[in-house]
Amino acid sequence: MSLLIKNGEIITADSRYVADIYCEGETITHIDRHLSAPAGTEVIDAQGKYVFPGFIDPHVHIHLPFMGTLAKDTYESGSRAALVGGTTTLIEMCCPARQDDALQSFEQWMNNAVGKSACDFSFHMGVTKFDDATAAQLREIVRRGISSFKIFLAYKGAFGIDDTELYRALKLARELGVVVTAHCENETLVAERCKELLAAGKTDPGQHHESRPPAVEAEGVHHLMTFAELTGAAVYIVHLSCREALDEAIAARQRGVRVGIETLIQYLTLDKSYAERPGFEGAKYVMSPPLRDVRNQEVLWHGLRDGLINTVATDHAPFDFAGQKPLGRDDFTKIPNGIPSLEERINLLYTYGVKRGRIDLHTFVNVASTAVAKQFDLFPRKGAIQPGADADLVVFDPNYRGNISVATQHMAVDYSAFEGWPIEGRASVVTVRGQVAARDGQFTGTLGRGRFLQRKPSHF
Repeated sequence: MSLLIKNGEIITADSRYVADIYCEGETITHIDRHLSAPAGTEVIDAQGKYVFPGFIDPHVHIHLPFMGTLAKDTYESGSRAALVGGTTTLIEMCCPARQDDALQSFEQWMNNAVGKSACDFSFHMGVTKFDDATAAQLREIVRRGISSFKIFLAYKGAFGIDDTELYRALKLARELGVVVTAHCENETLVAERCKELLAAGKTDPGQHHESRPPAVEAEGVHHLMTFAELTGAAVYIVHLSCREALDEAIAARQRGVRVGIETLIQYLTLDKSYAERPGFEGAKYVMSPPLRDVRNQEVLWHGLRDGLINTVATDHAPFDFAGQKPLGRDDFTKIPNGIPSLEERINLLYTYGVKRGRIDLHTFVNVASTAVAKQFDLFPRKGAIQPGADADLVVFDPNYRGNISVATQHMAVDYSAFEGWPIEGRASVVTVRGQVAARDGQFTGTLGRGRFLQRKPSHF
């Protein structure tokens, strides 16, 4: 079936104009004024609305065995939530434990998504060890269409790798043209500070920040930058949260290190006082790196505006407040980390970024769609509105007014970190490859229609 979106104001990373968009065979085929549609075409009138390229979340966890429990979402619930919120493509972190087989883990993550997801998807392949078998397995995974790895410089004994493994992973990535995404915290500092805090009886959720203050994240970034500089690998810092870490990354970029920088919608809108709320309420807001002092928010907004920070993601990791967060009621180190936000990223970024004058519409599109597609070998198939691109489109109503609530969310988790927050604008129609998948806050798509996106490495 063909699709015609009429009269909308098309906004891309670098242009703005009113035109119609005709889609056929899953792709955009024509863009012009006053297009007519053949009989049987679905016509959507976007008068008074924006039309954006489908948004891409470059950092989500759908299947996540972590800290003795399992994240709540599946691809059925997660892809629904994504689409309702305007996100048409997910890049999930495939995170095997150190004892797991990399190739088998990749196949497990793939099986969790194929035939279940309503939106398109890909993966960053977690490198949680580097032994004699690892290189051959990673080469095969890249051959199957993965162009990015994920490494952890934290979570000692679980996902974290040592310096020898780090060096070897980066060397292989450079050879293969793969970009390496990295969680940057110094694992030794985190482990020692956790021991000291617990020994002093400091066990509440607010202590999570004290176990890994900004200097710990900055040291992790500095460490990665040294290895990236010496190997020549392209790297991408996930969930950067603070000025100190940003300074290290920018200094390395000025030395010639190829480094992309991601921040999260949580760091742009929440601060560490939320994790310090009394009565264990703060556990809802425990994540790593932790929410920071509020003064970092403007630093991050300015970084987006000025192009220093490239993308905005979620690190979506949904754990119930009632049944899972209390694993750490008497020990903050056992609180499952994560603030679920997959569904709200775009609404929050628009409301508290664009509407507050912190970023313009072009930056909004770039950091949540186009720059992601370019960084991870999806452009111009994704992240673009042009003939030949996939017909992933978001018709966005800037006049919508509402509030975020757990009562209406599609994520399979029992709380919202943004309960009651007002939003100004939301997606009114969302399409995936030319088919409508969400309307006015409701999922209308087809589970299982989502496609695995094979990506060809380009970071040689």
